[in-house]
Amino acid sequence: MPDPSEHLVTLYHLNDLGPAELRRLLPSHPDLRITEIGPDEDPRDHLGTLETATIVLAPLEKERRITAELLDAMPHCRLLQSVAVGFDGVDHRAAAERGIPVANLPGFNTDAVADWTVGALLYLLRPYAFGHAKVQRGKWGPEGVRGRDVSSLTVGIAGFGNIGRAVARRLDAFGARVLVHDPVPSEPAREYVDLDELAARSDVLTLHMPLNDATRGVIGEDVLRRMPRGSWVLNAGRGGVLDEAAVVRALDSGQLAGAALDVFTEEPLPASSPLRGRTDVLLNPHAAA
Repeated sequence: MPDPSEHLVTLYHLNDLGPAELRRLLPSHPDLRITEIGPDEDPRDHLGTLETATIVLAPLEKERRITAELLDAMPHCRLLQSVAVGFDGVDHRAAAERGIPVANLPGFNTDAVADWTVGALLYLLRPYAFGHAKVQRGKWGPEGVRGRDVSSLTVGIAGFGNIGRAVARRLDAFGARVLVHDPVPSEPAREYVDLDELAARSDVLTLHMPLNDATRGVIGEDVLRRMPRGSWVLNAGRGGVLDEAAVVRALDSGQLAGAALDVFTEEPLPASSPLRGRTDVLLNPHAAA
């Protein structure tokens, strides 16, 4: 068996923070071996490297997820570290069955994602890009530019963890009415409702839910149909929570006035996606954080 000395293997793309720079940031571990498996590489092609890994940084891409098969190839692994809030990059149940702890990074991107969410909402309510393009073309006037005041809206937040609560605080400052749906109430002063009521009463539905068996596809045709006609939906949580085909149909019918999506069921978003090329959709490349 290979020597199980300390060996950090990262399946998370380090960008400018390469192994040498990462080692410099860990002066108390001068002998730590660091290996990066790049974003275009299949981890299954690096089983020899994974065999000696004691710490593994999980990838963000679902396509390179650390599965039970890969876990079995890591006999010395003592920690799987997700570099995000969610666990999309690792089968944490399979890890638990093998006695390998999995850690995440709760709260590290809370403010950034909350800021993006409120900014995206403002973009939908007051079509800044349309107004800019209008002036650039030499046109003038309020037609197509006027929108709704945030203070006139009821905003439903589905998923009230760190990010959902940060969004609510920002919306409080705008004067919006905030409704919340979450299985675990964390702020008793908030008005908690079930998902059907949340949809029925919300002019804006913003999603900050984890992706699991209970939430996969939970925001679909039925939920969107319950919303007031001409409402908006935003997703800065996980792509698989929202049925994107149902969103397109709701936009086409006028049930939804607009949508803003930072996350998608398939990433990168396929070139054939009907979400592309629309003026009523704001797309972001999973970069709200």
